[in-house]
Amino acid sequence: MSSVFLETIKILDGVAFHLEYHQERLNTALQTPDRYNLYTLINPPSNALYRCRILYDIDEIEIEYLPYTKHCVETLKLVFSKTIIYDKKYANRDEINMLLMHKEQSDDILIIKKGLVSDTSIANIAFYDGKLWFTPASALLKGTCRARLLSEGKIIEKEIRVEDIKNYKKIALMNAMIDFDIITSDNIEEIIC
Repeated sequence: MSSVFLETIKILDGVAFHLEYHQERLNTALQTPDRYNLYTLINPPSNALYRCRILYDIDEIEIEYLPYTKHCVETLKLVFSKTIIYDKKYANRDEINMLLMHKEQSDDILIIKKGLVSDTSIANIAFYDGKLWFTPASALLKGTCRARLLSEGKIIEKEIRVEDIKNYKKIALMNAMIDFDIITSDNIEEIIC
């Protein structure tokens, strides 16, 4: 496979969640609307929770179903990069993995690019100001869950600088598998280190 892309889809009891968003991202990555049809290609197991992992490029597609166990994230280590690019969901995550090596005792990292908050290594992020949830406009990857929540009006896109983090009351992570998962601590300083 040349430029290999990755898609991760939540499967629960045989149902694939939010396929329209995954199909749209696949079409955008390949720059063609007709190459693969996820609605006909996905044939999930009928019981339990699975992560449907799809590797694809213009020439081939591989689909596998893996039992899913949620990774608990309660703390995030700030890591800084001026150059990271992850604007499509590539299978190659070398740049993210290099940053992840700096997480120390934290559960995950929060990537800061040129002073702006972007994403964690596995999810988009949202911040609660006491009234509304905001997601960084500078997200590295515009994820499918993020796109859905924006279209539903549940989150608002906004530029968030690293120094703004202290002004928020709660943090949530979002991706296809965990949907919108609020970190339990109400103290931002306990979450971000």
